[in-house]
Amino acid sequence: MDSTGGLRERKKAETRQAVHEAAMRLVGEHGLDAVTVETIADAANISRRTFSNYFAGKEDAVLYGEEQRIRDLVEKVRAQPAGRSAWQALCGAIDDVFAEVGEPAREWAVRARLAKRHPSLLARQLANHAALERDLAQAISERESPVRPQVMAAAFLTALRLGSHLWVEERQSRSLQAVMTEMLNEISHPFT
Repeated sequence: MDSTGGLRERKKAETRQAVHEAAMRLVGEHGLDAVTVETIADAANISRRTFSNYFAGKEDAVLYGEEQRIRDLVEKVRAQPAGRSAWQALCGAIDDVFAEVGEPAREWAVRARLAKRHPSLLARQLANHAALERDLAQAISERESPVRPQVMAAAFLTALRLGSHLWVEERQSRSLQAVMTEMLNEISHPFT
C-alpha cells in the first residue's frame, strides 16, 4: 500500500512539474495573454480537467516553481540551529537554498520579467509573498528578537525582492546570491 501511495504522489509531482514547465515555455514564447489553459494542457499532454486538478489557472501554473521555493525557504528557516538570532536564521536559510540549488535557472529571470508585464501574474506573486511573509514571521517568532517578527520578515523579503529586481536589471552580470547578499547586508544593520 505504501509503495502505491508513493508512486501516486510521485506521478502527481511529475505531472505538476510538466504542466509548470509547459506553462513557462509557452508564456515565455507567446506571452501570458496569448496562452490559454487548454494550450498548456495540450503541451503537457493532459486534459483540461486534469489541469484543473492541479492548478486554478495559468498564473498558478507559471508561478508553481516559485511557490515550491517559498515552502522550501520557510522549512530551511525552521531548521536553522537554535542558537542563531532570527536574522541569522533568515540569512542562513537563504544561504542554504543557494548551496542546495545553486544559481537559479533562466526561468527565474523570465518569471520576474513576466510578473512585471502582466498584472494578473504580479497580483498572484504578491499574494504568494504576503503568505511567505506571514509564514516567515511565524517561523522566526520562536527565536529571541529585538523587533517584531513581522517587521523582520518584511525587511528580509524586501531585500530579496530588491536583489531579484536588480539582478534582472543588471542582466544577471553578477550571481543572484551575490546581489541578494549585498541587499541583505545593507538592510541588516537594525537587526544585527
